[in-house]
Amino acid sequence: MITTRTHSYSDGTTTYIGYVAESDTAGPRPAVLIAPAFMGLRDFEMEQARRLAELGYTAFAIDFYGDGFRTEARAEAAERMKEVNDNRRLLADRMVCALEEMRGFDGVDPARLAAIGYCLGGKAVLDLARTGADFKIAMPLHGLFDRPDFPTETMKSAVVLLHGWDDPLAKPEAVVAIAEELSEHCPDWDILGFGGTGHGFTNPVSAGYSDKAARRSWRWLTAMLEEYFT
Repeated sequence: MITTRTHSYSDGTTTYIGYVAESDTAGPRPAVLIAPAFMGLRDFEMEQARRLAELGYTAFAIDFYGDGFRTEARAEAAERMKEVNDNRRLLADRMVCALEEMRGFDGVDPARLAAIGYCLGGKAVLDLARTGADFKIAMPLHGLFDRPDFPTETMKSAVVLLHGWDDPLAKPEAVVAIAEELSEHCPDWDILGFGGTGHGFTNPVSAGYSDKAARRSWRWLTAMLEEYFT
């Protein structure tokens, strides 16, 4: 059985409203932070949190815009995305804030934390790893790979990129560039490319949805969590 709740937290300047799903299994439990796509924390990310809770994890789907912002309007979402794309240090700081909030949850093992993210959330998870934050593994799904406006630190987390090879937002040259960056800064990384697969392949409402890639990436994601948390 799982329980769910909204969860407000703050970095001292902005209030964020996230979503927690947790198992009733005895703690301390490993925990997974979930960074949403560019339209904000929506039903898809909350469903992923519940799926992870059913496997025995605490899952924290976060709000990196503030005040629980979410929208169905792409133009409005693009404006908010531009704010964090133009200030990647701010985005990274918000990710660190969310990670540390999750680390302090009752019933969570602070030494067994992971972060996953979708689309813009995948970029946010990579930026979290780039800060040198202390957690086990970062797994962007159809994430964006461009480097931020701050230097990459030695990564304490492993990184596994779950990538649609035909993603127009992360073309092969971007994959080569992130591989070179990871080789320099991350001692433990993998890239899994899904052939014939574009952007947004995990989300059924996305034009790029692929049932095959969604199923395979979920199996890979859960296997990696089990490996790094054991």
